[in-house]
Amino acid sequence: AFRRAEGEERRRAGKMAALSGRLWRRPSEALRRTAAGAVRAQELAERLRAKRSEEEKKKKEEREVAAEPARRRARQLAALQRVHHNVLAKALRQRAVYQDEELVVLNKPYGLPVHGGPGVKNCIADVLPILAKMLMNMKAEPLHLCHRLDKETTGLMVLARSREAADRIRLLFKTRQVEKIYWAISVGSPDPAEGIVEIPMVEREVQSHQPHYKMTLAPNYRMSPEDGKVLKIRKNRNAENAVTQYRVLASSSACSLLELHPITGVKHQLRVHLAYGLGCPILGDHKYSHWSKLAPQKLPEITLKRLKLQQSKSRHLPLHLHAYRLSLPLGTNGSKQIDLVCEPPSFFHRTLRKLELDIAKE
Repeated sequence: AFRRAEGEERRRAGKMAALSGRLWRRPSEALRRTAAGAVRAQELAERLRAKRSEEEKKKKEEREVAAEPARRRARQLAALQRVHHNVLAKALRQRAVYQDEELVVLNKPYGLPVHGGPGVKNCIADVLPILAKMLMNMKAEPLHLCHRLDKETTGLMVLARSREAADRIRLLFKTRQVEKIYWAISVGSPDPAEGIVEIPMVEREVQSHQPHYKMTLAPNYRMSPEDGKVLKIRKNRNAENAVTQYRVLASSSACSLLELHPITGVKHQLRVHLAYGLGCPILGDHKYSHWSKLAPQKLPEITLKRLKLQQSKSRHLPLHLHAYRLSLPLGTNGSKQIDLVCEPPSFFHRTLRKLELDIAKE
């Protein structure tokens, strides 16, 4: 009986020891489970962060793709100011659209100045001697400028091979025997859709936080406040006569494609007549979209949407003005008539597509 009681006591003691061991092991198992849960939560958080980072990267790439044309143009413009004169002359030689014994006609690229000035390292005038040698031979006389285009304007530009030819061609421009047709995309649509703007122009200083000079209108008439009649007034002695014919080719997305025929050749004539005369500034013309300040052009919502552009990025828009057609008489008594057409640059065509400005519909 004693042995049996002793055995039972041992068994109870063993059970108590085993139970005590299990009780002591349970906290460590709970800790292991808690640690495993924390690891899984950390892995999940890392996956979520990686997914969010991937989405943000994708959105950033989409924004960069949308801004890429503007950045590409900025890089190209910067490159134009850095390249050697020989490289620039070679690039211009490849853009020659017509040449004969008297003249050379180039398709002027965007952003390249015709003349030098403050901050200008490269311009067309500087490379004319090199360009002449590339087009003819090493003994060729330097080419001569016959007229000018704004830095931001693209298209047909005439150069003469000799001083005598340059004088003759300049006289043709001066006596309005050269027909020039421009294409422009305007913000808004002129009313009426076809007409003539005949308002003199003068250069004036703009008083603002950034004083600067602009061309502006100097009309020689005013409206009578009593009966609304048009009264002729004395012309500003510094003003120049300026006449522009225009015609709407297509309209869409709060913009229009215009055909412009400048009868006269006043500085910034087309830009000023459209902005201040018709109230339809050229797309990308940040200088003449406001009078009293220098600021990026303000665009309608529908235009921004079609261009996939934010208003804060509108400053990257280039000026959409292109010298499209040129017709001039040459030879004895104008016996030889030259009629040239030059397609707008790729950025101009992209904008036409985005704004759905289809000439064929008109």
